[in-house]
Amino acid sequence: MSTVSQKVVAVIGRPNVGKSTLFNRILGSQRAIVHDIAGVTRDRHYAEAEWAGRSFTIIDTGGFIPRSADVIEQAVREQAKMAIEEADAVIFIVDAVAGPTPLDYDIADSIRKTEKKVLLTANKVDSQKAEPAIAELYSLGLGSPIPISALTGRNIGDFLDLLVKDFQTEGVVEKVEARTNLAIVGRPNVGKSSLVNALLGRERVIVTETPGTTRDSIDSTLHCNGEEFLLIDTAGLRKHAAMKESIEFFSTIRTLRSISRCDVAVVLIDASLGIEKQDLRIISEVAGRKKGIVIAVNKWDLIKQESSTPDPYLRLVRRRLRIFDYAPVLFISATTKKNINRVLEVSKGVRDQREKRIETHTLNDILLKEINASPPSSGSGKEIKIRYITQVKSSPPVFTFFTNQPTLIKTDYARFLENRIRKHFGFDGVPIVISFRRK
Repeated sequence: MSTVSQKVVAVIGRPNVGKSTLFNRILGSQRAIVHDIAGVTRDRHYAEAEWAGRSFTIIDTGGFIPRSADVIEQAVREQAKMAIEEADAVIFIVDAVAGPTPLDYDIADSIRKTEKKVLLTANKVDSQKAEPAIAELYSLGLGSPIPISALTGRNIGDFLDLLVKDFQTEGVVEKVEARTNLAIVGRPNVGKSSLVNALLGRERVIVTETPGTTRDSIDSTLHCNGEEFLLIDTAGLRKHAAMKESIEFFSTIRTLRSISRCDVAVVLIDASLGIEKQDLRIISEVAGRKKGIVIAVNKWDLIKQESSTPDPYLRLVRRRLRIFDYAPVLFISATTKKNINRVLEVSKGVRDQREKRIETHTLNDILLKEINASPPSSGSGKEIKIRYITQVKSSPPVFTFFTNQPTLIKTDYARFLENRIRKHFGFDGVPIVISFRRK
């Protein structure tokens, strides 16, 4: 059995060459909202894209608010370098009409120092008559320019074929059946590397007080109570005083890579700060990829206890989790090692829940009674009947409900069905997929 670590594609280039236009064209969307990263002055965007059955994460690196022309050039160069370093493939966009500029040459110099796959993309070539204009771009030293028009969609299909043609052969990680792939994720300086070190019982990962110390995602194998775990320590980024925005953004991209490789993600929360918006974004990413979720409230030793139990704090956490309140919550200290073995124990339990299958007759015997007692309403006067239920897969669990009106079932009723499944069958820490089909 194997899992694929999703490829990351960075769209880079100087301002106003069409980066966001191409980003939207690839997504088939008219606006690049997708994700707004906390703490970034002008939004950076990333999204999950797919072409010819191959999925990848694409990032739009545009958007700067510098204070002078010199800062613009510095920011563009630094952003390009960081994008190149993080990506598996780079789309370098140049304005074919304007021709190469000094900034384009600076970016090209950085690209030539890497062995990453690079597509030199000549944008704004709206017709075949305009293609001779790309000849000057050969001077960038990055091979043949690919003429496209991000605005009209010209040559985009051929361009994407070139981009993804070798994605399916890379990034394969062999997975041992009995092993739990465990990603440790969270905001900077929340204690991810400290937790990994505490679990391993040795200094496997460098730990400092500076956010973003971890340079690359580091995998460590751990055996505990007859179980094998692969600990994936989420990579951070080296600290650049003037590059805080980009560091936070690319840290998020690295977190997504780690999540894509895991069975269960342990989301670390700083007990002194509580659950913040960025924590919820990370949890949402884990749930969106249908991975198991464990919430670990770290630095619990620093909290003054007003009660002999963490119950009051737990109630606050549950309220903040909202639709993710099915995730188990642990209170730990990576420094004192309080409850850290529970992280492994609970994560293994979540993995088992994620792989669980419920017999069809059991589902129907129990859930149809609940459905008949509280049937769905369509709002249009049409009667909705759910006649049959089956679990079609596990890891993640997917349940299909056969009904006469699949398009009329509302989101809140799907949530009701999910809650009924959890009430009777568990699936703690596991996102559940519910689909409706006509019967």
